[in-house]
Amino acid sequence: MATLPPLFLPLILFLSFNSSLAALLNLNVLSFGAKPDGTTDSTNAFLSAWTRACASTNPATIYVPKGRFLLRSVNFPGKCNNNAISFRIDGTLVAPVDYRIIGKADNWISFQYVDGVSIYGGKLDAKGTGLWACKNSGRACPSGATTLSFSNSKNVVVDRLTSLNSQMFHIVINGCHNVKMQGVTVIASGNSPNTDGIHVQLSSGVTILNSNIQTGDDCISIGPGATNLWIEKITCGPGHGISIGSLGKDQNEAGVQNVTVKTAKFMGTQNGVRIKSWARPSSGFARNIVFQHIVMKNVENPIVIDQNYCPGNKNCPDQVSGVKVSNVRYQDIHGTSATQVAVKFDCSAKHPCSGIRLEEVKLTYKNEVAEASCKHAAGTISGVVQPTSCL
Repeated sequence: MATLPPLFLPLILFLSFNSSLAALLNLNVLSFGAKPDGTTDSTNAFLSAWTRACASTNPATIYVPKGRFLLRSVNFPGKCNNNAISFRIDGTLVAPVDYRIIGKADNWISFQYVDGVSIYGGKLDAKGTGLWACKNSGRACPSGATTLSFSNSKNVVVDRLTSLNSQMFHIVINGCHNVKMQGVTVIASGNSPNTDGIHVQLSSGVTILNSNIQTGDDCISIGPGATNLWIEKITCGPGHGISIGSLGKDQNEAGVQNVTVKTAKFMGTQNGVRIKSWARPSSGFARNIVFQHIVMKNVENPIVIDQNYCPGNKNCPDQVSGVKVSNVRYQDIHGTSATQVAVKFDCSAKHPCSGIRLEEVKLTYKNEVAEASCKHAAGTISGVVQPTSCL
């Protein structure tokens, strides 16, 4: 076989490199008519860019340059012809000032049945303050939209995204597999209603890393059917902490298992690490949970299992929780409680909590020894545990 002279090798490499570049489809939303002025509706321009990327058999990047881009409620659907579509956002996506325009939709920005979608950078400004004010006034208001939703999707990446003032939940992962979120920032007022930072349900293989969440509800909430979750290096506050639940809303409900929350800091939150379920029959469960290397600073309920969950004590079911809570490990948790009872296990009388493990826990209240409270809970302790265990 003939050997090519060395003179041709750089040319071959050059052509190969350029052909690989040509295979990448780069789509600037400005080319589709988007305007970065914050007032011109750019929804159709974004949809046109998505349609082009989704139809391509080559990897595609949708680029959003600096500026403010107004979007109405928009859904980016699959299934696409390729599994590598990236949004690279240098600008800010903004919702309409009139909260009713997106407030009647379930989601502001949503992805369904996609595979291999990534979002890098950018800000999402949902302008939720108007809806919060409406709700706090007691007037009839729309329920509000989730800012960013992924459903029935897989191989998703969300990297260095900022979500501001969501009407309802900021980010929802529903029915997904293999999702990685890192460097996410969530900002909303501490009294904003139902503005969970990141909510995960009916999903597996979800990782949340290096994120800062300030909001009016749970910083991270974990719903039924969530399995194999890894949550690490999270700062939470204000907010209601990291919660598994609420569980037991339905009689037949998928369980939660294999969840690790590691290296987290809670600052002035209503709760720290919490498992909550309604007091009614259910097939649900929460098991194989690890809370590890956690700092509490002036947290009202640092460690809590509440199986009589009923916010506001309105329309409480007043039955017994059927949710089975087992194999929950609390390791290296220390800091300060804002209330006397720093550890509270209020478990189901029908299905007591089992396999609770407290290891190296030290929580104080106003520089004094805090208290622990247990109902229908059993487990073990090791190392220094303060307050004195009631297990």
